[in-house]
Amino acid sequence: MTQQNPVSPAENYQRYFVPAMFTPWARILVEQAAPRPGERVLDVACGTGAVTREVASLVGAGGKVTGLDFSPGMLAVARAQPEPAGAAIEWHDGDATRLPYADGSFDLVLCQQGMQFFPDRAAATREMRRVLPEGGRAVVSVWRSLEHNPVFSALFKATAKYAGADVGTVAVPFMMGDADRLAGLFSDAGFGEADIAIRDLDLSFPSPDRWVQLSVSAAAAAVPVFAEMDEAERREVVNAVKDEIAPVLEAYTQGESLVFPSVTFIVTARA
Repeated sequence: MTQQNPVSPAENYQRYFVPAMFTPWARILVEQAAPRPGERVLDVACGTGAVTREVASLVGAGGKVTGLDFSPGMLAVARAQPEPAGAAIEWHDGDATRLPYADGSFDLVLCQQGMQFFPDRAAATREMRRVLPEGGRAVVSVWRSLEHNPVFSALFKATAKYAGADVGTVAVPFMMGDADRLAGLFSDAGFGEADIAIRDLDLSFPSPDRWVQLSVSAAAAAVPVFAEMDEAERREVVNAVKDEIAPVLEAYTQGESLVFPSVTFIVTARA
């Protein structure tokens, strides 16, 4: 029997998380950015390209859209997706803290839920400012803290418990929930006053069990102990987390789907 190739994390991300979470949020981010026809747009930490494809249709054929990510796996999946109408997309492998573009190369910089993962957030924000001309703008989303995202809070706290880690280690996506510090990051990078909007959206996943499995595996991947576990031990962690947060998931289960609120900051900063 021929063994099938395992599905990569980037493919799972595109298959499960992008339709349920990142495409709906991409529409809100791009709506907030209000791109204009003909603009030059950079999507930093583009992942598999949910935001990149969304904005390409709005700037039109006269615009320029570039998606940049440090992960070759994410970019491979991005390139494999159908091309949207509008601007042709260029996909680049690169570092957000050292953008490979000249000063003032873009009119609009977008970043959806990527800033939390940058090793030097201040440097990345300065780079966003550098590649914008005067009057250009950056529009960036980061999750509000766990206290404002109850289902994610339950998941990450239980994952930390059973993976033997501090919650901050596994809940990195939710570690930039302080609006004042976020605004200061953009001010220090040379932007004008940053406007920070709070947006909320109900997310819907067709399989609560699959959501738990993939979310725990993704969150715990940063924990050395979890990485060293064999497949059976990892399943035990996933099952323990699932059992612990079952009452929370039950409260947000509608039919066979998991439907729960999520809250994010969207920063709009002018150069």
